[in-house]
Amino acid sequence: MTDRRPFEGRHQQPPPVNWTVVLDHLEGEVLAAEETMARGRADEIAAWGRRADDWVPPSSLGQIPTDLRERAARLLQHQLAVAEALIERITQSQKQRDVAARMSYGPSRPVASFIDRAL
Repeated sequence: MTDRRPFEGRHQQPPPVNWTVVLDHLEGEVLAAEETMARGRADEIAAWGRRADDWVPPSSLGQIPTDLRERAARLLQHQLAVAEALIERITQSQKQRDVAARMSYGPSRPVASFIDRAL
């Protein structure tokens, strides 16, 4: 899975130019998380859940402009909904693994043997 967080300092990329670029990037991440859930691959979903880096707003841009605040609020609600769905999927997956681990995988039932011999 590729890391889609270019605005973090560890990547040493230039800071974002403006708030529109920042919001575009964040929206892209939310859509990527939704696509991952739609594919239903447990390992990819779990990887999104293990991401521990909190996003920090770029200080070089100042406050978000008034005309972008509604968009940012909608994005936040979308992020929270996707995060909740991710948590639910991860929890379901863990429950399924727990049930599978408790299942018995012993040998199959004995098969009847017939011996062809005169009595």
